Amino acid sequence: MGTSGAGLGELADDRPLLSRTSTAERVADILRTRIAEGYFQPGERLSEDTIGKALGVSRNTLREAFRLLTHERLLVHELNRGVFVRVLAVEDVKDIYRTRRLIECAVVRGLDGPPFAVSGLEEAVSEGERAAMERVWTGVSTANIHFHRELVALAGSARTDELMRGVLAELRLAFHVVDDPRRLHEPYLVRNRQLLESLKSGDRDGTERMLAAYLDDSREQLVEVYAALVADSG
Repeated sequence: MGTSGAGLGELADDRPLLSRTSTAERVADILRTRIAEGYFQPGERLSEDTIGKALGVSRNTLREAFRLLTHERLLVHELNRGVFVRVLAVEDVKDIYRTRRLIECAVVRGLDGPPFAVSGLEEAVSEGERAAMERVWTGVSTANIHFHRELVALAGSARTDELMRGVLAELRLAFHVVDDPRRLHEPYLVRNRQLLESLKSGDRDGTERMLAAYLDDSREQLVEVYAALVADSG
């Protein structure tokens, strides 16, 4: 069935939606990055007026960006109060780790034979070690996130990359609440290096076992610390 000229005319009327949606997605990208960096903290209310003026975007565009990030579970809308950066519950943290274990271990298990393309992992490990030498513990946290994104990228799947990006963005909401980032992240510098060396050696099965233990230990440590902090603030 062909497309009539009238139908194409109606489709052309939708052209402004492309610009608006594209702008909203770009705004969402900016806010997502700022949330990940801790510029906006969990529980913080986001002002439409302040952010809209700073970015030079309309209220409608900003609200669409907020909607996108709410769908990603980074923001929450509270009736008659506004939009806030989400505060994770302890069960959210546990579920994030269950999801990570499913994704990351499956990626390693599904790798083709060695050699594996580990250059991105090598850079992330070096990034973390440099940040630790400079005692920039938030930088160590960021490098660790980069390491796990690069690990999942070994699957060569844009869908898996996108899923992992959302999972790790949520995880950072918990990291921002922790008041001792060194205690949380420093032990995993060595373990990231061990995972990298295991992959470089071609030991896929050993790497998967090591990764599973790594994620279980990380979950237990973060849940313990986070649960105490949430209880104290409650």
